[in-house]
Amino acid sequence: MSQSVDLPKVDEFLQELAAIQQTGSKLIALLGSRHVPITHQHLIELMSYALVLSGNHILTSGATGTNSAAIRGAMRADPNLLTVILPQSLERQPRESREQLEQVIHLVENPENDTLSLAEASAICNQEIISRCQQLICFAFHDSHTLLKTCAEAEEQRKVVTLFYFD
Repeated sequence: MSQSVDLPKVDEFLQELAAIQQTGSKLIALLGSRHVPITHQHLIELMSYALVLSGNHILTSGATGTNSAAIRGAMRADPNLLTVILPQSLERQPRESREQLEQVIHLVENPENDTLSLAEASAICNQEIISRCQQLICFAFHDSHTLLKTCAEAEEQRKVVTLFYFD
């Protein structure tokens, strides 16, 4: 009796296992919904803080909610291990976000996307973030289409993806 083995699946599994077992620092993207209850924001902030204290570099965007909580946690632990990539220029960000973003050392603006809708600019920004990371941690709702598409794209690029649902 011979068994058929799907080699691409085995290869994918071994790559994911190696990524999970990697003990050195990683580039971890932390993305998620803007509409997050304050208790969840505290948990995301704590997770970001712990990841940075462990030597990991956090990549995120500048939106309120999940991303803002990730920024707070990383800034508390080590501002040098945080990179924030904005979908558009800093001037296009909400006033409540700008104050926090102005404190970020590694801030990447994308003014060339200022003429796009926020949804279009965010999709492009998320693609840039996942192209730079080794792992994606995402907090979303089941109807968060842009975030779910980002997770699918990250999986296609063989990134380790952890997706938490709020609903």
